Amino acid sequence: MNIQENISLKNHNTFGIEAKAKAFVEINGLAQLQKVLELKAYPNKFILSGGSNILLAKDVDALVMHINLKGISVVEENEDEVVLKVMAGENWHDLVLWTLEKGYGGLENLSLIPGNVGTAPIQNIGAYGVELKDVFESCAAMEIAAGELIAFDNDACKFGYRDSIFKNEAKGKYIITSVSLKLTKKNHTLNTGYGAIEDELKKNEIVYPTIRDISNAVIAIRQSKLPDPKEIGNSGSFFKNPIISKKTYQKLKKEKPDLPSYKVDEDHYKIPAGWLIEQCGFKGKRFGDAGVHEKQALVLVNHGNASGEELLKLAEQIQNTVSQRFKIQISPEVNVIK
Repeated sequence: MNIQENISLKNHNTFGIEAKAKAFVEINGLAQLQKVLELKAYPNKFILSGGSNILLAKDVDALVMHINLKGISVVEENEDEVVLKVMAGENWHDLVLWTLEKGYGGLENLSLIPGNVGTAPIQNIGAYGVELKDVFESCAAMEIAAGELIAFDNDACKFGYRDSIFKNEAKGKYIITSVSLKLTKKNHTLNTGYGAIEDELKKNEIVYPTIRDISNAVIAIRQSKLPDPKEIGNSGSFFKNPIISKKTYQKLKKEKPDLPSYKVDEDHYKIPAGWLIEQCGFKGKRFGDAGVHEKQALVLVNHGNASGEELLKLAEQIQNTVSQRFKIQISPEVNVIK
């Protein structure tokens, strides 16, 4: 077991933030994970996966456990559907590409989402009309206190919009080790309802799209809007799109006729947080090395040497400005360590 002391986490978070871990260990197997959890020399432990949904606003005074569990296997299959068991350390987009190669449908709208499989249920990741819960069968999670594996089915995860039990009552109590997904082998349900996907398909003169066509459309859309973390530090969408009441929506619509929105139900509407931030003048703005992306105001970026504290200060400034101007609260989608 190779435990390293005082290790930089700069290459382990997509913001490229320079932060130190008191200690660091890479987890490559379940037995090793159990042993590390039993270590009394390191009472404080911190779980790190792909580092794509985290803002380190301070050093981590704990043993950082980098989850690197690998493997994809078929656990159930019939003529119409297949259930995959995917280990937590697998890269999410690589998994999507793997399923497309096999002809499995269900993940195509979730193409190019950064991060690893193990963190997908925590956020209930979603994009372009599809959420993880739509294909989620179950996940295995190791209880940190007892070192035992426990299964969570779809209902037990209490999925919500970018939310789950793992962000609430189970927060900090479990480490997700694998995720099981049910995908289609034929008669795929295609989700092309988002205008951006429809536009991309029309642009490429695709009338009868395949799951691969939809994935390619989503990839093209995301690449046109979102920066590559390898080129500029970022964590994708920093804020969740707020859901507001119908009354608040109607009032705001009168003031801003061009207000974009998505109807959630009869009483609620989802407003793009990026639009609110852009209206407040933050799009493309830079404050030292901390900034807002020039093409998508929902994305905070590290232009080189921004600290976690500087990016957090910018995020809070944006939240306060949106609240003052629109009376709408926006909250981070990213997990902030402060």
